[in-house]
Amino acid sequence: MKNYAFIFARGGSKGLPGKNIRPLLGKPLLKYSIDTALSAPSIDRVFVSTDDEAIAAVALSAGAEVIERPSELASDSSPEWLSWRHAIDWVTERYGRIDTLVSLPATSPLRAVDDVERAIAKLNDTPADICISVTPANRSPFFNMVKNNQEGFVELVNKPSRNIARRQDAPEVFDITTVVYVARPDFIKENTGIFDGNVTSVTVPRERAVDIDDIYDFLLAECILRGEANVL
Repeated sequence: MKNYAFIFARGGSKGLPGKNIRPLLGKPLLKYSIDTALSAPSIDRVFVSTDDEAIAAVALSAGAEVIERPSELASDSSPEWLSWRHAIDWVTERYGRIDTLVSLPATSPLRAVDDVERAIAKLNDTPADICISVTPANRSPFFNMVKNNQEGFVELVNKPSRNIARRQDAPEVFDITTVVYVARPDFIKENTGIFDGNVTSVTVPRERAVDIDDIYDFLLAECILRGEANVL
C-alpha cells in the first residue's frame, strides 16, 4: 500500500504574506506538516508542491521532495483540486501508481500523527472515496445560525421539525478542518470536488484544528503550542 503525503504550498498569500514559511516558535510553518508526515508510520514519501523557490528550499531542507507547480495552478483563483491532479500525475510518472493521496495543508501545524493515521485507516476500512477531518462546530444551522428570507426577516438556516430550545438538542454538526484529507487517486482524477463522491471523516479536537489564514490564527496557534491557551 503506497500512501504518499503532499503539502500544497503556493507562494502568494494575501491574508498573511509569506505564511507558509513564516517562523512559528522558530520553525517555518511548512516544516510542521513535513515533520508530521515523516513521523507517520503509514506514509511512504513526502512531497511539497509549490511555485515558490523559498518554499522549495525549506521543503528540501526539511526532508521532503519538491514538485514544481505550474504558475497556472498557483493563482488565487486556481482550485487546489487541480494541483492534486497534477501531483498525482507527477508522482505516478516517476514512482508508479499510488494507492492514496494524503493532503496535509501547511496551515494546520497542530495536527497529531494519530490524526493522519486514523484518516488513512478510516479510508482503507470503508468504501468511501475520500476521508476528511472535522471538528465539533460552535454554532448550529438548526439553532443559532440564520439567513435572510425573501420578506426581509431572518430565519434559521435549517428549520428543524420541532422547536429546539437548547443547542445540545439540535442535530450534531461539524466544521470541516484542514488537518488531513485522504483520497483515492482515481476519485480525484475522475471528479471535480470532495462531495462528488462518498465522504467519510475523522474527528479531531478543536485545539488541533486551528487553520492559519491570518495573523490572529497564527497567534492562536503560537499560544497553543506554548501551552498558554486555556480557552478551548
